[in-house]
Amino acid sequence: LLAALMGAFAFVSFPNPLSPGVPVTAQVLGVFLAGIYLGPAWGGFAMALYLLAGVLGAPVFSGASAGLGEIFGPTGGYLLSYPFAAALIGAIVHGADGLVDLETVSLPRLVAAMGVGVLVIYGFGIPVYWYYLDTSFVAAVFAAGVAFVPAELVKMAAAVGIVRSDEVQAT
Repeated sequence: LLAALMGAFAFVSFPNPLSPGVPVTAQVLGVFLAGIYLGPAWGGFAMALYLLAGVLGAPVFSGASAGLGEIFGPTGGYLLSYPFAAALIGAIVHGADGLVDLETVSLPRLVAAMGVGVLVIYGFGIPVYWYYLDTSFVAAVFAAGVAFVPAELVKMAAAVGIVRSDEVQAT
């Protein structure tokens, strides 16, 4: 279900005036939720399944794009990071003993897990962006990382709101 939700989140996309060529999407929220709700193994698997669907032609990447070319383009590093980020978020939230009741997970732990996930996403995304766009590394860090921090904070707040909601239960 979260793999499909990621495809829907890709349609929530708008240009970032500080970063030409890299839109703001709700996909990172999907990565957060996959790790938090599914844990490290299934969260990572759901994101890998999402990537497979896109590579095979389902229009699930930002701007309804698809295909292997998206993986090997300027935003491919972000896409490739999603399984790793979801798995790491899940590992931080749930630990090594299996899935835990999310009501027992502290807010600082949730936020820290998502923060580490963002670092993984940027760790993959910024170097690939830098490689494809002939610019300095500092300019790439700003355009492909710093320019998105406010949006990531909003997505973190949304994830916390969803996780702490009495209406959304992991089953």
